[in-house]
Amino acid sequence: MEIAIMIWNKAIRHTGLLQNIISDRDPKFTSALWTNLHNLFGAKLSFSTAYHPQADGLGERMIQTLEDMIRGFCAYGLELKYYDGFTYDCCTLIPALELKYETSIHYST
Repeated sequence: MEIAIMIWNKAIRHTGLLQNIISDRDPKFTSALWTNLHNLFGAKLSFSTAYHPQADGLGERMIQTLEDMIRGFCAYGLELKYYDGFTYDCCTLIPALELKYETSIHYST
Protein backbone atom coordinates (compact mmCIF):
# COMPACT_ATOMS: atom_id res chain seq x y z
CA MET A 1 0.00 0.00 0.00
CA GLU A 2 2.92 2.33 0.74
CA ILE A 3 4.09 2.20 -2.88
CA ALA A 4 0.55 2.81 -4.16
CA ILE A 5 0.30 5.93 -2.01
CA MET A 6 3.72 7.14 -3.18
CA ILE A 7 2.77 6.65 -6.83
CA TRP A 8 -0.48 8.53 -6.23
CA ASN A 9 1.29 11.43 -4.46
CA LYS A 10 4.29 11.71 -6.77
CA ALA A 11 2.97 10.65 -10.17
CA ILE A 12 -0.76 10.36 -10.73
CA ARG A 13 -1.62 13.50 -8.79
CA HIS A 14 0.74 15.58 -10.96
CA THR A 15 0.57 13.89 -14.35
CA GLY A 16 -2.73 12.04 -14.47
CA LEU A 17 -3.34 8.32 -14.74
CA LEU A 18 -0.43 6.24 -15.95
CA GLN A 19 -0.84 4.63 -19.36
CA ASN A 20 2.17 2.33 -19.35
CA ILE A 21 4.31 1.11 -16.47
CA ILE A 22 7.56 -0.76 -17.03
CA SER A 23 8.84 -2.58 -13.98
CA ASP A 24 11.13 -5.37 -12.97
CA ARG A 25 9.37 -8.44 -11.67
CA ASP A 26 9.20 -7.19 -8.11
CA PRO A 27 6.38 -8.95 -6.23
CA LYS A 28 4.96 -5.53 -5.34
CA PHE A 29 4.09 -5.00 -9.00
CA THR A 30 2.99 -8.57 -9.76
CA SER A 31 0.53 -8.84 -6.87
CA ALA A 32 -3.21 -9.17 -7.42
CA LEU A 33 -3.72 -5.66 -5.99
CA TRP A 34 -1.50 -4.04 -8.61
CA THR A 35 -2.87 -6.19 -11.41
CA ASN A 36 -6.39 -5.09 -10.48
CA LEU A 37 -5.34 -1.43 -10.23
CA HIS A 38 -3.76 -1.56 -13.69
CA ASN A 39 -6.88 -3.14 -15.11
CA LEU A 40 -9.10 -0.58 -13.38
CA PHE A 41 -7.09 2.38 -14.71
CA GLY A 42 -6.53 0.81 -18.12
CA ALA A 43 -2.76 0.98 -17.70
CA LYS A 44 -0.49 -1.43 -19.51
CA LEU A 45 1.96 -3.20 -17.21
CA SER A 46 5.15 -4.42 -18.88
CA PHE A 47 8.03 -6.23 -17.25
CA SER A 48 11.70 -6.02 -18.06
CA THR A 49 13.75 -9.15 -17.65
CA ALA A 50 15.73 -9.54 -14.46
CA TYR A 51 19.11 -9.32 -16.14
CA HIS A 52 18.21 -6.87 -18.89
CA PRO A 53 16.96 -3.65 -17.27
CA GLN A 54 17.94 -1.73 -20.40
CA ALA A 55 14.58 -2.80 -21.86
CA ASP A 56 13.26 0.50 -20.53
CA GLY A 57 15.84 2.74 -22.21
CA LEU A 58 14.18 6.07 -21.41
CA GLY A 59 13.65 5.12 -17.79
CA GLU A 60 17.25 3.96 -17.44
CA ARG A 61 18.49 7.23 -18.96
CA MET A 62 16.32 9.25 -16.59
CA ILE A 63 17.68 7.32 -13.60
CA GLN A 64 21.26 7.93 -14.77
CA THR A 65 20.56 11.66 -15.15
CA LEU A 66 19.00 11.85 -11.68
CA GLU A 67 21.94 9.95 -10.15
CA ASP A 68 24.37 12.41 -11.75
CA MET A 69 22.34 15.37 -10.51
CA ILE A 70 22.11 13.98 -6.96
CA ARG A 71 25.86 13.37 -6.92
CA GLY A 72 26.49 16.96 -8.00
CA PHE A 73 23.99 18.42 -5.57
CA CYS A 74 25.46 16.44 -2.67
CA ALA A 75 28.96 17.71 -3.51
CA TYR A 76 27.56 21.26 -3.79
CA GLY A 77 25.85 20.86 -0.42
CA LEU A 78 29.11 19.79 1.20
CA GLU A 79 30.86 22.91 -0.12
CA LEU A 80 28.15 25.19 1.29
CA LYS A 81 27.67 23.35 4.57
CA TYR A 82 27.76 26.45 6.77
CA TYR A 83 27.26 29.25 4.23
CA ASP A 84 25.44 32.26 5.73
CA GLY A 85 24.72 30.37 8.93
CA PHE A 86 22.47 27.87 7.17
CA THR A 87 23.41 24.20 7.06
CA TYR A 88 22.94 22.74 3.60
CA ASP A 89 22.67 19.02 3.05
CA CYS A 90 21.33 16.78 0.31
CA CYS A 91 17.82 16.76 1.77
CA THR A 92 17.50 20.54 1.71
CA LEU A 93 18.66 20.63 -1.91
CA ILE A 94 16.33 17.89 -3.24
CA PRO A 95 13.45 20.32 -4.04
CA ALA A 96 15.89 22.40 -6.11
CA LEU A 97 17.03 19.25 -7.91
CA GLU A 98 13.43 18.31 -8.65
CA LEU A 99 12.71 21.80 -10.02
CA LYS A 100 15.84 21.72 -12.18
CA TYR A 101 14.98 18.32 -13.65
CA GLU A 102 11.31 19.12 -14.26
CA THR A 103 12.06 22.44 -16.01
CA SER A 104 15.02 21.32 -18.10
CA ILE A 105 14.75 20.53 -21.79
CA HIS A 106 15.21 16.83 -22.45
CA TYR A 107 16.50 15.30 -25.66
CA SER A 108 13.33 13.23 -26.05
CA THR A 109 10.99 16.25 -25.88
